[in-house]
Amino acid sequence: MEENHLQRGLSSRQVQMIALGGTIGVGLFMGASSTIKWTGPSALLAYFVAGLFLFLIMRAMGELVYLYPTTGSFAEYASDYIHPSMGYITAWSNIFQWVTVGMSEVIAVGQYMQYWWPDLPSWVPGVIVIVTLTLANLVSVKAFGEFEFWFAMIKVVTIILMIVAGFGLIFFGLGNNGQAIGLGNLTEHGGFFPKGILGFFFALSMVVGSYQGVELIGITAGETKDPQKNIVKAVNGVIWRILIFYIGAIFVIVTVYPWDQLGNVGSPFVATFAKVGITVAAGLINFVVITAAMSGCNSGIFSASRMIFTLSNKGQMPKIFSKVMKTGVPFYAVLAISIGIFVGVILNIVLPMIVDGSENIFVYVYSASILPGMIPWFMILFSQMSFRKRHPELLKDHPFKMPGAPFTNWLTLGFLFLVLAGMLINADTRVSVIIGIVFLLIMEAIYFLRGHHREEAALKQK
Repeated sequence: MEENHLQRGLSSRQVQMIALGGTIGVGLFMGASSTIKWTGPSALLAYFVAGLFLFLIMRAMGELVYLYPTTGSFAEYASDYIHPSMGYITAWSNIFQWVTVGMSEVIAVGQYMQYWWPDLPSWVPGVIVIVTLTLANLVSVKAFGEFEFWFAMIKVVTIILMIVAGFGLIFFGLGNNGQAIGLGNLTEHGGFFPKGILGFFFALSMVVGSYQGVELIGITAGETKDPQKNIVKAVNGVIWRILIFYIGAIFVIVTVYPWDQLGNVGSPFVATFAKVGITVAAGLINFVVITAAMSGCNSGIFSASRMIFTLSNKGQMPKIFSKVMKTGVPFYAVLAISIGIFVGVILNIVLPMIVDGSENIFVYVYSASILPGMIPWFMILFSQMSFRKRHPELLKDHPFKMPGAPFTNWLTLGFLFLVLAGMLINADTRVSVIIGIVFLLIMEAIYFLRGHHREEAALKQK
């Protein structure tokens, strides 16, 4: 094994699909009904507003990535342009977020498999998924990219088919005896904002949560061929992907079905396919959700292992985690994350058998990852503003500037703080934010107590 040398093995098509896969997660397939329950048809507006701000975050990251395409990008930027402790918190937030996401996705795969095999123990598919994805990540970054390419392709094709089928129902009466459904459901059941502005406000936190992971392409920068060209292309495409896949899918759902009846139709994706005569809809969507869950776990292993690699290079994790294989993969970092996800899955199965009330532990841990999952966005926005102040000379001929900065930075930061305020007000999400805050304070304390600030200072003097 060598040290500190990752390889640029991700192709343009893989980076495009990784960006797309990061934008479309299980949150859309499984969480759309919950979001609509909070705010009705105005969920459309919630996804659109959040999508615009996410695009601005990606453009801020793109401005930095264009000049500094490094592994662990936004953690490095936070360390360099804000404070080393912020880089440490960002890296650990990302690790915490993706490990908990990976656990939930693997657990979900086991549950979804029971659709076809009801008697199959849920841990069996989980183990198979972890082993398969670990091997894919250990072989090479190209193998990770290929898995993610096909996972994303399945999600994209499914949503496109669903949108086409939905438009057929809405405008041409396809599957509805030729009677076009029209746009009445957008306003006929309590209006566009049936739960008022407060309901819309609460829904924003769920919508923002469903977008988490979109920043994954920033972590791929250090392992992407021709990073400037490919990252720019991927970032610029984010807004169109959001408009087509999120807005398009939600538009179909709230137009085809009255929003207050969605709880009775099960999965709106299944119901829409079934309505136009696709009788295998339930099995099809179940398969797609399994691939979406595997995609989330695959991304989790990749992202979190690169953050461990970055911390190890700074001396904030054991040196063994910065060792890479000849194929350019950080072997021990990938293995550590995979084991962490596996242990979480086992504990989730075993604890409820031996400890009363422990079935809620994982729910709290997972929901607590929402705030740490937002930390990279905050750091990207602050880092980019600091970068501009320090290096105005680099902006003169920069071809990929953040539009409207710094005004758009402050506007986006205001939006993110507004979402957090809504989560604190909402009793359903308050605990998760508080746990997230405690986690961040603990990691900040660890940074200084373990003397990492001195290690970073020594590293810069070398």
